Amino acid sequence: MLHSESSHSFQVDLRGLVDLLSHHLYSSPRVYLRELLQNAVDALTARQAADPGAPAAITVRTGETLTVTDTGIGLTEADVHRFLATIGRSSKRNSDGGLDGAGLESARGEFIGQFGIGLLACFVVADEITVVSRHATDPGAPTVEWRGHSDGRYTIRTLPASAMPEPGTTVRLTPRADNAEWTTPERVTELARHFGGLLKYEVTVVDSRGTPTRVNDTPPWERPHGSPLARREALTAYCRTTFDFTPLDTIELDLPAAGLRGVAYVLPTAVSPAQRAGHRVHLKGMLLTDKAPELLPDWAFFVRCVVDTTSLRPTASREALYEDGTLAAVRDALGQRIRDWLTGLAASDPALLHRFIDTHHLAVKALARYDDELLRTVLPWLPFETTDGNVTLEEFARNHPTVLVTRSVEEFRQVAPIASAAGLGVVNGGYTYDRDLVHRLPEIRPGSSVTDLDPATVTAHLDAVDPSAELRAAAFLALARETVGAHDCDVVLRDFQPVTAPALLLDNREARHERTRSSLASESDGLWADILGSLRDETPRAQLVLNHLNPLVRQALTITERGLATTAAEALYGQALLLSRRPLRASESALLNRAFIGLLTHAMHPAGPAEPRKDA
Repeated sequence: MLHSESSHSFQVDLRGLVDLLSHHLYSSPRVYLRELLQNAVDALTARQAADPGAPAAITVRTGETLTVTDTGIGLTEADVHRFLATIGRSSKRNSDGGLDGAGLESARGEFIGQFGIGLLACFVVADEITVVSRHATDPGAPTVEWRGHSDGRYTIRTLPASAMPEPGTTVRLTPRADNAEWTTPERVTELARHFGGLLKYEVTVVDSRGTPTRVNDTPPWERPHGSPLARREALTAYCRTTFDFTPLDTIELDLPAAGLRGVAYVLPTAVSPAQRAGHRVHLKGMLLTDKAPELLPDWAFFVRCVVDTTSLRPTASREALYEDGTLAAVRDALGQRIRDWLTGLAASDPALLHRFIDTHHLAVKALARYDDELLRTVLPWLPFETTDGNVTLEEFARNHPTVLVTRSVEEFRQVAPIASAAGLGVVNGGYTYDRDLVHRLPEIRPGSSVTDLDPATVTAHLDAVDPSAELRAAAFLALARETVGAHDCDVVLRDFQPVTAPALLLDNREARHERTRSSLASESDGLWADILGSLRDETPRAQLVLNHLNPLVRQALTITERGLATTAAEALYGQALLLSRRPLRASESALLNRAFIGLLTHAMHPAGPAEPRKDA
């Protein structure tokens, strides 16, 4: 029997509000099910607080209509009139389990949803929403039905208690055709498992044939296990299911003060530092987001986390974390936990530390720059590119008391073959973080010396040529200096190993900057050319070191014909440029082409007249 019925209209532009939600607040219509689950969980939490022995379950039924039923505290008639009549109003349960529009702060801790916003979100996928509810604290409480429409109309009916035999709430949606994909049985089961997989109350999805499927379970870090090995295997299996990879290791996270528990999984493959990991964050069991890079410090890009928390605040859409002091403190604490795991590996599992560093050495180097304790622990284990190959600094420093470090990869490639033959110990400092870390070697290995490599250091270790041999080569060297000098480079003759290297280009950053300035000045005019000209300094120029031991160089030194000698000098300079592996300027590319054509012309017409030289 119908007790009463009244019709009303919302005091808002409902269509505009729903459009605002769907296009600007929520990332996808799928959140409607999360909102319904959150409302159900809050109702169950309120009833459990009043009656711990009461049933606690959520049932989602699919079909032509979608229903979500909970055995929670329910709504009173006053709740419906006061709250649902003002659709969109944010509310929380008060200490008696009722809805409190003002929201008692002391009662908010256990609740995760905002009933009004959550219900309103359902209009994103439905044209009609029906809420049938009966309050649990009053045995004689009537059943109340609220029916809302997307055009802004709603009705409220008071029904006999027998209309709903047990306390609780049922929300029924009539899906819209344009969003029917979000309410199919398969999609509903997927969404329920995605959002509610860690909820503490049983969540069951029942399809149109009546087949039930439970979609949630206790997280593995909360379950008891027979042994540490069994616990580790359970955590690893959860990683495979959740993230689709087998972790290199698992790091349990437990911050009681922040109400946070979970696991950090170490990635088995290297990733770019710029690729910030997406962590899964659950708020009181409900998935908040699976893309929360702000949960960990930037340097911890080698782990993926899944956590459940009670203290972190969600944003308005409840799809991200709100940046505040609590999040900052949690981030620092989780970062310290990962540091502790890493520093502990050296003593507890050196083999795992080796595997980790082989995979994530860039991440470790990034962290070690700013963490003195970690630096002392891991620096001896980190590999560096050196003239002795890829070795650790500990091993390298034993063989080279004075460690030379380059500023760039190009500098290292220029000098590595020559320095190795001369017995110099050079580390490639051109990679990210490497030069800074090498310079800190004396902090953990007293007695070691680290110096930036200077071209003069390499030149000093090359043997001087016999004076008589240099005198015989004077004519060629003079012409070579004239030819190569146009590229801001000097030419010297030395004996050095390996014999197979005809020439070595010794360059440094200052010399390259000077060449760039000179090139720009020559290509400019007016005021800009005057400004660039005034910046000229006396920085030493690059050096082309010819190897007197190399057969090709010995043959070139005997050339007397000016045109061929010039071409040979350009060819030797060009080869040294290519061996340095640095980008070529336009003039240097033209030089290489000119030298190649000149040598080819001479080979084809050895006795003929020399071709006139043309600058490219």
